[in-house]
Amino acid sequence: MKIRSDILSRATAPHGAGYGGSSPVRTPAQARQLVRHALAALGPLHPSQVEDLLLVTSELVTNSLRHGGGVTGFGIRVGPDRVTVSVADASGVPPVPQPREELRPGGYGWPIVLRLCREVSVDTRPGGKTIHATVTIDR
Repeated sequence: MKIRSDILSRATAPHGAGYGGSSPVRTPAQARQLVRHALAALGPLHPSQVEDLLLVTSELVTNSLRHGGGVTGFGIRVGPDRVTVSVADASGVPPVPQPREELRPGGYGWPIVLRLCREVSVDTRPGGKTIHATVTIDR
């Protein structure tokens, strides 16, 4: 995914995303904190857009921990009308929507990400993948 960035904070720059490096993100809460920090530099945003971005961030990191062997990279890019969160993990298997079964828990995260995002892309590589999820913002 190619997105030009107006702001790319050093604290939230991609750390190993797509390169197999170690990530400073170990939990969804840590990822949300980095996103909040990046958004603070933008000034006031519509609360629903912030909540959408935080939910997408949580879902991507949670899915990486549950299904992808853990977070190997995390990045945030801010553009004039969008914010892109990138999460890399150790699995080269792209996510696929799972059919819902009444008694089976889970399976909501990926559909939520697809519903809330303007764009979603998956870059696979030997030893892993990076998911880029873009949420529209109004400034």
